[in-house]
This record gives sequence, C-alpha cells and structure tokens, in this order.
Amino acid sequence: MLEGWFLVFILFWVVVLIALFAIGGFFMFRKFLKRLPKEDGKSDMDWEEYYVEKTKSLWTEEQKALLDELVSPVPELFRDVARHKIAGKIGEVALKENVKRLNLDIIIKGYILATPKRDHKFLRKKMNELNIDITPYEHFF
Repeated sequence: MLEGWFLVFILFWVVVLIALFAIGGFFMFRKFLKRLPKEDGKSDMDWEEYYVEKTKSLWTEEQKALLDELVSPVPELFRDVARHKIAGKIGEVALKENVKRLNLDIIIKGYILATPKRDHKFLRKKMNELNIDITPYEHFF
C-alpha cells in the first residue's frame, strides 16, 4: 500500500504531468486551429507564408536587422514564430499598399498590427528604446 512520502511523491508527479499535458495540448490545439482552412480555402498560416514569400525580395539587410531587433523582447523559444508572424503581417500591409520597397512606415505598421494587444506596452517600450516616434501610429494601437 502507498503511504507516507512515496504517496506524496506519486501525487506530485501526477499533478505535474497533468499540468504539462494540459499546457502542451493547449499550444498544439492553437496550432491546429491556425492550420484549419477558412472560407477561402487557406489557413492563417498559409496566408502568412504567402505574404512572406511574395515580399521576400522587398527586404534589405538593414530591415531584416530591424525586424530581429524588434522581436528581441520575445522569449527565444518563441522568437522565430513571432518573427515569421510579424514578417507575414508586414508583407500583407506592403501588398495592400502596393509598395515597391519596404520602408520604416510599413514595418512599424505591420509590427503593431501583428502584435497582440496585451503586448503593446512592451512594443511601445521597445520602440522608445530604438528612438522611433510612435505618435503617427497611435491609431493602430
């Protein structure tokens, strides 16, 4: 029969494993939902990939470095996903505005639109660190 410290140890691991499975399942389910096709037949991730591929030639090395700097506050585990999502939104904005070259204005608009509202305070802080004036972009927040 289980008793004493061994029972506590087993119960602790049961709780930890259930919590870890729940967290992993949550993130897997979110990824699954992003992969589901919408009415147009493409998923959110398909559109992200489309915009990134269509605007790949518009990026300069300085702009890529700026994007890397903008996503630096994101934890390293999620940074690649954030970079891709933000690049996709920047590409979407660039294609809608039909620009021939990306500029700071397009990058900042896409960055703000791709960032969840809960992270806007970190976004503002990072843009202040980079000495980027955000007053022209207030209506995007």
